[in-house]
Amino acid sequence: MAESPLTTGSGEHKVLAVHGWFGSARGWGELPAHLDQARYTYAFLDLRGYGDRQQAVGEFTMEEAAADVLALADELGWDRFSLVGHSMGGVAIQHVLLRVPGRVRALVAVTPVPASGVPMDEAGWALFSGAAADLGNRAAIVDFSTGNRLDPAFVDGVVQHSVRNSAAAAFGGYLESWARADFAGQVAGNPAPVRVVVGEHDQALTAGLMRDTWLAWYPNAELSTLPGTGHYPMLETPAALAACIEEFLARH
Repeated sequence: MAESPLTTGSGEHKVLAVHGWFGSARGWGELPAHLDQARYTYAFLDLRGYGDRQQAVGEFTMEEAAADVLALADELGWDRFSLVGHSMGGVAIQHVLLRVPGRVRALVAVTPVPASGVPMDEAGWALFSGAAADLGNRAAIVDFSTGNRLDPAFVDGVVQHSVRNSAAAAFGGYLESWARADFAGQVAGNPAPVRVVVGEHDQALTAGLMRDTWLAWYPNAELSTLPGTGHYPMLETPAALAACIEEFLARH
């Protein structure tokens, strides 16, 4: 990886954080300010086509993203680490786990996509597949996934971050790989410790879906529902998300 990741903290417990479809290494809002700098070291990376790596070429798949996460861990000299993945990033961190199970301490999956992808009807797929070119589609997705309850400025802020921090080819290219993922059979029964975090107002990636997928496949998974937030708890309730992440990581 040619570009340096954003890092914070100096603790022994190393954590790699993988952003979601609308995010970037700089798209975690105020979350970094609430993290325990003494106990943990966090690295927030940009996937290919995002943030400081918008010019990076690639296949734009979750398997490729996992390979890049591992390359970064190697560059940092991190033999063992935990993983945090938001939304689409929840797919990427599962691929990392499959590749190097012995190096992963724990996973925190934040409003994550399961290994089976996201169930969508024809209209839903049209909405998502058109989002690379249509900012109205992006806004509709953000508004729905946060419970149709936040002001237009918040929705537009998420949309504009995605426009500034993702190449259209990458934004559109990753969709098939995460939304239509189908590797549930490979993760079923995996003993890794997992915390799945959902927002009470997320209308797409709900607690019920997590129970039917993540918690059904990972025997050591647990579910936490954060009140007062939708799909973007790092932006909506960052202090609560930081506490939720680190309470779990402290046990592993």
